[in-house]
Amino acid sequence: MRKPFVAGNWKMNKTVEQAKALVAEILPGIQSIDSVERVFCPPATSLPTLSELLKDSGVGLGAQNMHWEASGAYTGELSAGMVKEFCQYVILGHSERRAYFAETDGTVNKKTKAALAAGLTPIVCVGETLDENKANLTAEVIKRQIHQGLAEMSPEQASKIVVAYEPVWAIGTGLAATAPEANTVIKSYIRDTMKEMFGAGVAEGVRILYGGSVTAANAAEFFSQPDIDGALVGGACSKPDFIQIVKAAAA
Repeated sequence: MRKPFVAGNWKMNKTVEQAKALVAEILPGIQSIDSVERVFCPPATSLPTLSELLKDSGVGLGAQNMHWEASGAYTGELSAGMVKEFCQYVILGHSERRAYFAETDGTVNKKTKAALAAGLTPIVCVGETLDENKANLTAEVIKRQIHQGLAEMSPEQASKIVVAYEPVWAIGTGLAATAPEANTVIKSYIRDTMKEMFGAGVAEGVRILYGGSVTAANAAEFFSQPDIDGALVGGACSKPDFIQIVKAAAA
């Protein structure tokens, strides 16, 4: 039985004081729901403060990105060791990183390996653009991202990864894949590809999330699908809606 997983990607929002206020608002509503793995992923500036606030709360903390090198002349970057000081998780390969910051399947692969080596849980994002979706390239794109993003990993390494399917055309647009559509992609293109790469045991055990305009209104529909194990939440994670999404995952 895969434990449901709900993470909130705050993106480039919230000062430290605003982050503290948001956690104070949301934490009481989700702290007791320990049947769901719950994670906040705020901007890096808030990680030290929220690490202290979340200590012993049962709610995890994740970074939104990291570099694959342990140290060096990489101005503006954070290493896995730096992230590990405050976090248990890290988002890798988000479509915004791919679109705006030249992230590739190859860099996602290197970052994922570095995160695993540091003892972090990577939340590896995959997803197709609107043009790719319209051209019926979804299967090809998703399978490529899984094959190349998780290349040269052992089944043991792969078993520690969380995957998030985020159709790029649904992020921040108000559009969302239907629940059956998302489930088909997750089952046929992600889980089955991981089965080919790492075996049935790993594929059946790995948590695969849906992301892309997940709200309190549609979360339960997504979570009712057999292969959707939770959500990577964007806009709704900065609202009390996040509490309702976590409750839907628990149900």
